[in-house]
Amino acid sequence: MAACVLRRGLLSALNKYNKSNSLRALSFEYSDRHDIHRLRSLCAVCSLKTQHSRFLSSRNRPEGKVLETVGVFESLKQHGKYETGQLFLHSVFGYRGIVLFPWHARLYDRDVTPPAPESKPDSSGSPGSKEVKGKTHTYYQVLIDTRDCPHISQRSQTEAVTFLANHDDSRALYAIPGLDYVSHEDILPYNSSDQIPIQHELFERFLQYSPSKDSSSCPETPPFTARDTLRAWQEKNHPWLELSDVHRETTENIRVTVIPFYMGMREAQNSHVYWWRYCIRLENLGEEVVQLRERHWRIFSLSGTLETVRGRGVVGREPVLSKEQPAFQYSSHVSLQAPSGHMWGTFRMERPDGSHYDVRIPPFSLESNKDDKAPPAGYSW
Repeated sequence: MAACVLRRGLLSALNKYNKSNSLRALSFEYSDRHDIHRLRSLCAVCSLKTQHSRFLSSRNRPEGKVLETVGVFESLKQHGKYETGQLFLHSVFGYRGIVLFPWHARLYDRDVTPPAPESKPDSSGSPGSKEVKGKTHTYYQVLIDTRDCPHISQRSQTEAVTFLANHDDSRALYAIPGLDYVSHEDILPYNSSDQIPIQHELFERFLQYSPSKDSSSCPETPPFTARDTLRAWQEKNHPWLELSDVHRETTENIRVTVIPFYMGMREAQNSHVYWWRYCIRLENLGEEVVQLRERHWRIFSLSGTLETVRGRGVVGREPVLSKEQPAFQYSSHVSLQAPSGHMWGTFRMERPDGSHYDVRIPPFSLESNKDDKAPPAGYSW
């Protein structure tokens, strides 16, 4: 399986609303959260379909850039969800993608006061944590356009969705390149007349172009529909793909979002080992540039053990979070010899003057599926 190289953030400067009632993106070298939010506000207020262009690198031209039309922006969905086949730009990382199917998660946001009254209490707290109630929030399973992968490798992993392998090696993992989870508010929807607008090895296996659903006759309905292979793949891998809980907390303008996923159980040396992956996104909501220097984790297992993990950076990196590149996202893994546990901790951040402060990682539960099924049967159809 061809691997998609990890990459660097796009989407930088968006022009102001001009006299012709269109917005044209002029650069995609870096990501600017403020300009994207301005575009989202204009779309929401005016409900305009705005023309969108992007620069792509070219080895054949001295200037190294080619202007290529991608599609036309659609109005944002303030209510309801995006359908299978919806094309979009990621509002934070800037890549092109397409929606496969939605997930309905419980968002436990420690920054929200008071919590939603209809929600259930948080069960993921560490010792001394406050009670947090969750609310339903929509995420999407998406494919990333492989042409954009090189541009986001320094900001977000494109091989973050991993599975346990089927063979005897209990630590062996495999990944599906270009698969991601995207929050509803990170979707910037657009349409395109191209019948294959996204380049990904699974695009034509999972989706088909349906002329009867052409967006020219029904603009709000994507012209791409799910193939039987996508439905079968979703049903078969549902326990290992399912996104159920999202945890979020902000410390001194650094917001940390954690999403845990149960991966399955393996037998090793006459004992059961339970595996989880967790996806973490850090966002700088302020103006000050900071750099992540250290991580400090506390991992509690139902078996009664409490493990402390300290180290430099995360996944071998010490990312800088600035106004121009405010976000960094990565995934990692943890295993326990018990079917459940908890994780919490801090990230040590460094300011430009050399001073440090700790950013809280919201506590979250590690829960195994009650009806533990067989692991996914590899990359097959």
